[in-house]
Amino acid sequence: MVKKHLGFLTLALAMLVNIAIGKEKEDLVQLVNPLMGTMSDFSLSNGNTYPAIATPWGMNFWTPQTSENGNGWTYSYSAKTIQGLKQTHQPSPWINDYGAFSLMPVSGEEVYSQKDRASWFSHKAEIAKPNYYKVYLADHDVTAELTPTERCAQFRFTYPEDQSNYLVIDAYHKGSYVKYIPEENKIIGYAKNNSGGVPDNFKNYFVIYLGSDVEEVKMWDVEKGLKETHELEGENVGALVKFKTPGQKVNVKVGSSFISYEQAEISIKRELANDTFEQTKEKASMAWNNELNRIKIQGGTLQQQETFYSTLYRVLLFPRKFYEYNENDEIIHYSPYNGEVLPGYMFTDNGFWDTFRAVFPFFTVMYQELDAQIMEGLVNTYKESGWLPEWASPGHRDCMIGSNSASLITDAYIKGIRGYDIETLYEAMVKNTTGHGPEKSVGRYGAEYYNKLGYVPYDVDIHENAARTLEYAYADYCIYALGEELGKPKKTQKLFAQRSQNYKNLYDPETKWMRGKNEDGTFQSPFNPLKWGDAFTEGNSMHYTWSVFHDVEGLINLMGGEDEFTGKMDEVFNMPPKYDCSYYGFPIHEIREMQIADMGNYAHGNQPIQHMIYLYNYAGQPWKAQQRVREVMDKLYFATPDGYCGDEDNGQTSAWYVFSAMGFYPVAPGTTQYVFGSPLFEKVELTLENGNTFEIEAQGNSKENIYVDQIRLNGQVYDKNFIEHDDIMNGGKLQFKMIDTPNKERGTSEESKPFSFSTK
Repeated sequence: MVKKHLGFLTLALAMLVNIAIGKEKEDLVQLVNPLMGTMSDFSLSNGNTYPAIATPWGMNFWTPQTSENGNGWTYSYSAKTIQGLKQTHQPSPWINDYGAFSLMPVSGEEVYSQKDRASWFSHKAEIAKPNYYKVYLADHDVTAELTPTERCAQFRFTYPEDQSNYLVIDAYHKGSYVKYIPEENKIIGYAKNNSGGVPDNFKNYFVIYLGSDVEEVKMWDVEKGLKETHELEGENVGALVKFKTPGQKVNVKVGSSFISYEQAEISIKRELANDTFEQTKEKASMAWNNELNRIKIQGGTLQQQETFYSTLYRVLLFPRKFYEYNENDEIIHYSPYNGEVLPGYMFTDNGFWDTFRAVFPFFTVMYQELDAQIMEGLVNTYKESGWLPEWASPGHRDCMIGSNSASLITDAYIKGIRGYDIETLYEAMVKNTTGHGPEKSVGRYGAEYYNKLGYVPYDVDIHENAARTLEYAYADYCIYALGEELGKPKKTQKLFAQRSQNYKNLYDPETKWMRGKNEDGTFQSPFNPLKWGDAFTEGNSMHYTWSVFHDVEGLINLMGGEDEFTGKMDEVFNMPPKYDCSYYGFPIHEIREMQIADMGNYAHGNQPIQHMIYLYNYAGQPWKAQQRVREVMDKLYFATPDGYCGDEDNGQTSAWYVFSAMGFYPVAPGTTQYVFGSPLFEKVELTLENGNTFEIEAQGNSKENIYVDQIRLNGQVYDKNFIEHDDIMNGGKLQFKMIDTPNKERGTSEESKPFSFSTK
């Protein structure tokens, strides 16, 4: 289906409407700190983020670069020098980047190498906002500014008056090209750098318009030095531009495309046109404020408000729009799977192992149109590669486990999101169950064992086998749930219903933990529930035992009832932060993040356990969920460089906070329910795409009043521990009455429990 581009027209109309009715949106951008989580390294993650200067879901991000080219930790808060302002597409330091190139203003001598052009800087002379970045580069006496659009950016460099002034363009390693076109005062080039997941013809084509009189342009090769030429190709080449007049402000416009130079020019004309730097900056601000203002909060401290909007900003960055608009305003994309230019949507830079949990459920509430477009993109991925993506950057990457695309698709469809080829997606989900693709993380690694035995064995040389089994069982539930909606044959439905119970095959009644199982049916031995890795993924049995999202009641029954179940959860929190790291040979950063949080063996910094707190609602003790949720929000999240407690991971750890601050969380995507916790603010107002407004009030809320005494939904007393998706989408009011002591009567009946497949 060919779509017309209406984004800029819509934005312009929104500006006019706001001015006309006198209801300009709050400038919530000022509450966002893009530096949240940037004080990280290989040994300890406080987020593993970089300041993404971008528009929501933009095709390109920009960031100051403090590391050498190719280093996944591209910006570190503790660094002292900057060597460039980099166009980045990096979703995670562990996945790294692709199509990167950078601009760096320098003065004085002709320098171009990363080491020589780098400049000391200070956070005291740095401004980072989603729509704008500014830094003083002390060694060059240059102030550098940048502001983005979806596919382009503007730069403004203020040079010193008493120096020769230059701009270094670095097209990066792994193959690059640059050319100066004097008659148009521009430089074109391409960057081929990548970290995998690209076809052979992959290139990021860039066009750079130099905004001031150019005195001289030289090309450079990182190995061969400066060249008196206007065109150069090599392993790592770039350009050195000298400007005529000292002491001037130089404006530079940049656009890029994964399709062609011509397509990059189209984006520049559309997105930058004749706009000044300040106009582009204001448009980027409005793009963010339009989204941030859709969730209005009242109450809480300034620090909590900053944390909320900083985490919301992270939720709205990924997945990346990997599509462009041609000269006829039709949506097209370069396929990172087959290398062709094709019509339709494409999204990338997402690991569903992380984001199925809360990011995509957030989209089903707040961004249904976007979610439908993402589903269209999944259809295109399947048609172009033969598989659904699980970790795409930009194409299939061999990272993490599971077939969690099933969760995204089912969750969208059962919540009424339409406008895409659901039959093709269902076909793709079923294909996933039969094996794996060229990358082991695509499809299901170990499917032949799982389908035969009901689990992936421990002793057949398939790592993380118990984690795979648990995630496959949940995915099978999602296939079953979608099949019900689509009216699939009863025989097929029976198969996936049965497979959704495969989690039971790994439950060890002796230890009451999930445990690896050998091919002959015996449990793995010796067994230590504190052992990270091995049968599990970046966690241990104490973290993964709870990965039965769709059937918590079934897990409760396995454990011997609610008291045993809640006792095991209590044990996770109350024990010391012991661990066994023998599988890795050293404490990986996720272990350290758990160890230093002082919450026992609860490892909130990694995703598998993030839903566990909410499971108290299934076992008659909702007040424990309320207490623990508030403890995590108060203790582990801050809008500061060390503000996360582990990897942020494409918005997931942020989405946990955004949902939890509102008072509920999607424990089981693929169902229509959100489970209650303890709201952080006195009032939250959601402006939904359908025109309705949903309000959440927490009467008497305070640092001490963290417990829920009563809930009312649209004025009626509401004793359930969950709210239905339709109740949110229909608009209305959810009211919490908060107190400082647990109400151990409310939400304890069988009718109060959220959905479990065993009680369906």
